[in-house]
Amino acid sequence: MHALIVAGGAGSRLGMGEKPLVRLCGKPLLSHVTDAFSAAGTKVTVITSSRVPFTENWCRATGIPYFRGGGNGYVEDILECAACLELGNPFFTCVADLPGISVEILRRVEASYRASGKVACSVWVPLSAFDRAGTQPGYSMGIAGTPAVPSGLNILHGAYLEEEQEELQLIIDDERLALNINTERDLMAAGRILCGRRDD
Repeated sequence: MHALIVAGGAGSRLGMGEKPLVRLCGKPLLSHVTDAFSAAGTKVTVITSSRVPFTENWCRATGIPYFRGGGNGYVEDILECAACLELGNPFFTCVADLPGISVEILRRVEASYRASGKVACSVWVPLSAFDRAGTQPGYSMGIAGTPAVPSGLNILHGAYLEEEQEELQLIIDDERLALNINTERDLMAAGRILCGRRDD
């Protein structure tokens, strides 16, 4: 599968420069994400914007392909990139500030998706995982009776981008998926959980 990593945000809430390049456990947040996908055998393209020129420099220096989106919105940039790359099969999408993803998680998501027979997949994290992680969740909604938050990790099907895609709503109770880095508190929590931890 291909993976589109959205890394075009300015990171104003975190206030530490371009958020994809903020360092955690000795390497940029974006590197945690691209490394996990690469280790899972997934081809990666980073979606950037005019707001993150140093992130584009990092991609060039590390040999990771990137696509500069129009900056019209998260979904719009994904659709623009997928169309440009002519992705006609299922592909991952992921935010660049989710450093806790791992090969284990990615393989679990893909296996669940393929077994479901659905066109798309969204990954959700129970609110309780945020309590354990010590991070602040965004909006939540009830998924199969469980209050849950979107993780920022999804699968879309490139052949049906112009249609509403019936999706598997997959709940994964793992505090690593609650480490969506928006504030300094989130970054500190991620450091406590991830730094020194063996990769899966």
